[in-house]
Amino acid sequence: MKKALCGFGVAMMMSGSAFSAADIQITEWMYSGNGGEFVEFTNMGDMAMDLTGWSFDDDSRQAGVFDLSGFGLVAVGESVIITESAAADFRADWSLAANVKVLGGYTNNIGRGDEINLFDAGGSLIDRLTYGDQVFPGTVRTQNASGNPLSAADLAGNTVTANWALATVGDGFGSYAAASGDIGNPGFYVAAPVPEPETYAMMLAGLALVGGIARRRAR
Repeated sequence: MKKALCGFGVAMMMSGSAFSAADIQITEWMYSGNGGEFVEFTNMGDMAMDLTGWSFDDDSRQAGVFDLSGFGLVAVGESVIITESAAADFRADWSLAANVKVLGGYTNNIGRGDEINLFDAGGSLIDRLTYGDQVFPGTVRTQNASGNPLSAADLAGNTVTANWALATVGDGFGSYAAASGDIGNPGFYVAAPVPEPETYAMMLAGLALVGGIARRRAR
């Protein structure tokens, strides 16, 4: 999961000084689902982070609206989830392991075009994700399927671009169908998705073609 941290760090420095140095990132979201909307946060840093006093809000951008203290200490690489559903119902719907941290029952719901804002205990903005539900060219509509970044570098920006993809069953993110029919991978984050078999086969074919051309030229 920590495969692209070097590139991620460079991109973070280039993203401007409006945000605090962030170790916790928004790594997945679904604004509407049969089993309830959700947002996933992942510790992308190199040390555990205590989320006591941290909070979430939508485009009203107010610190303290939904308390994340229940997550407590979040380990390196650990992903945690907030949802509008009851935590137990969400956990059952996605068959999540008992050690996956879920906080349920938030009422500051995210909409089709909205923002996800993460604040630390001091009220400083740590991460923001602005999405447009296909309003931005190439962006995804996360209704019944979650949005996922194609690489860790794509987390550096604060606006969803074409470099975010919808979850599909069996994709490189490890996505699967919940009991409710929603598709996603809440509870874990894959920084560099494994190419699907068709894509991998095309890559190999392309490499073989290039190799053949190079051999012919060498003669």
